[in-house]
Amino acid sequence: MLGVNQQETQSSIDAALTFAILWLDACRNSEDHRVLVEGVKLFVPAGTSALTCERMAHLNAFAAKWHLYEFDERHDELTAIDFQDRGNIATRLVRCPDEAAVLDRFAESIHRVLSLLPETEVAVLSTAEVAFRWRGLEFARARLAHEAGSFRPGQEIVFGIGAEERMLEERSSADFTTLVQRLRLTRGPHGARHQPLWRLHPERWLESLVLHDVSALDERLDGGCLYSQVPAFSASDRAMLDVLATTHDRRLAVVELKADEDIHLPLQGLDYWSRVQWHHARGEFAEFGYFPERELSAEDPLLLLVAPTLHIHPATDTVLRYIDSSIDWTLVGIDERWRDRVRVIFRKRPTCGPRSLAPTVGVA
Repeated sequence: MLGVNQQETQSSIDAALTFAILWLDACRNSEDHRVLVEGVKLFVPAGTSALTCERMAHLNAFAAKWHLYEFDERHDELTAIDFQDRGNIATRLVRCPDEAAVLDRFAESIHRVLSLLPETEVAVLSTAEVAFRWRGLEFARARLAHEAGSFRPGQEIVFGIGAEERMLEERSSADFTTLVQRLRLTRGPHGARHQPLWRLHPERWLESLVLHDVSALDERLDGGCLYSQVPAFSASDRAMLDVLATTHDRRLAVVELKADEDIHLPLQGLDYWSRVQWHHARGEFAEFGYFPERELSAEDPLLLLVAPTLHIHPATDTVLRYIDSSIDWTLVGIDERWRDRVRVIFRKRPTCGPRSLAPTVGVA
């Protein structure tokens, strides 16, 4: 049994399932072989189980018995949660904007930035805004705005790292040029590691490389049409899918990236996979403008969990053994020097039958 009280943050409550799985496995390995530790009973505060419920629904029912409860401390009431009932799942997609139309709309602003930093990544955020990124680090945005003193639509560019946002005007153009030069000199594969601009947002940097050549992770993936930072809401949680792609045979693939060690990588990836699978089963990707002119395969999505080899948490294999065996996942370990180029060191995939009580992983 594992319980979380109502004083904990929502992120701590959502993290409890990972630790429950690890404790279950530890108990099974430490107990006398004649003793069966059959499963987990997880207790969370009232009204906080939505994300845990969705994740638990995709654990292997043959590997353990899973039980989820909400405990109302104020009224001392315990309620069993049926996590298999996904009929009322609260999740929604954000409509995909027409990228060609948006890029055409902001052509003048894009040309201005690219003239200073030609290899800048231009990301469409909405019909009214685009972001400019250098190796994944956002340094400027162009957005629609009304011209001063009139109702006519115009455009403005703001720049800066993090909270240091300024309007790009004549008097600030020199500062913008200086920032661009610093980015070019500092944020590169062989830049100075002590520099903040080099260290900021490593996962976005990795994401930019994957978007450039997603097939480097898996030759099945098609780089012709893919999306990054796709918003997918579930209950009160606002998730951003790192990369959503398809294989050459039109099967969806969810790519979850981590540049640093994260014990929650398997269940976070499972959470995102679950949302994609839900919307895909209802044909909503086509309805919301994703993958135009492509008929997606009816198969469930693939799940790729990607991290530098030496930054994969030691508990990852353990948690993966308890994921539903019907989910086609791959753990991809990449070279630590990924900023230079993404190179795969190993791939692990499930190698057991669907009813196994002790699933294993295999290296490819």
